[in-house]
Amino acid sequence: MFDFSGKTLWITGANGGISRCVARTFFEMGASCILTDLDAKGVSAFARELDPTGERCVAIGQDAGSSADADRVAGFIKERFGSLDFLVTGAGIYRDQLIEGMTDEQWRQTCAVNLDGVFFTCRAATPLLNDGGAVVNVASMSGHKGSYMHGHYAATKGAVLAFTRTLALELAPRVRVNAVSPGLIDTPMVQPLMDVQGEQLLDLTPLKRLGAPEEVGNVVAFLCSPWASFITAETVHINGGLYVSG
Repeated sequence: MFDFSGKTLWITGANGGISRCVARTFFEMGASCILTDLDAKGVSAFARELDPTGERCVAIGQDAGSSADADRVAGFIKERFGSLDFLVTGAGIYRDQLIEGMTDEQWRQTCAVNLDGVFFTCRAATPLLNDGGAVVNVASMSGHKGSYMHGHYAATKGAVLAFTRTLALELAPRVRVNAVSPGLIDTPMVQPLMDVQGEQLLDLTPLKRLGAPEEVGNVVAFLCSPWASFITAETVHINGGLYVSG
């Protein structure tokens, strides 16, 4: 639907279920893709699957919680591609834990990846972004509602929403910045939750099914496309209506 030929995407957490679909969508629309993930081996295999030639798809290991790693990837992008058109921050961790028993390390690790990682990557990418570029941060429905047993995750995703709006103000009018808030998407991350509450959650979802990762990828592509040229500082919910009914 969109032609991203000659454009360049940097996506973090690129070996995750949603991020893989985002990367595939952009690659199939012609973009060159820098895929980063803590799992360097896994993301390298995915990059080879997408682009065996290695001409338009490059994989790099990146710890989202490391500012040095973000700067290193940005340096590589500047040297290899010269600039950047799209940034998608998809890296995240989602662990079950009641607040009462949450350790300092569990809290800090979640904040490091889900919030610090967005900041580090956006800061490193900003000087590379071309005029007309776009940033999409992957938040979550839990950032709006809270989430039982996921206080650390919900808190970081809520902060990402506020950060997104602030970055949109700072980068306007040159670059647009938006967020997506997925709900229950059919990926390994939500499977434990579905095993316990799946029937109840699907009953509460007006569309009566899980979302597909490709449906998130399509929305992200739209937000980066000319069709969204007057949209910035916004969040798109992708949850089949669960946000208003659950």
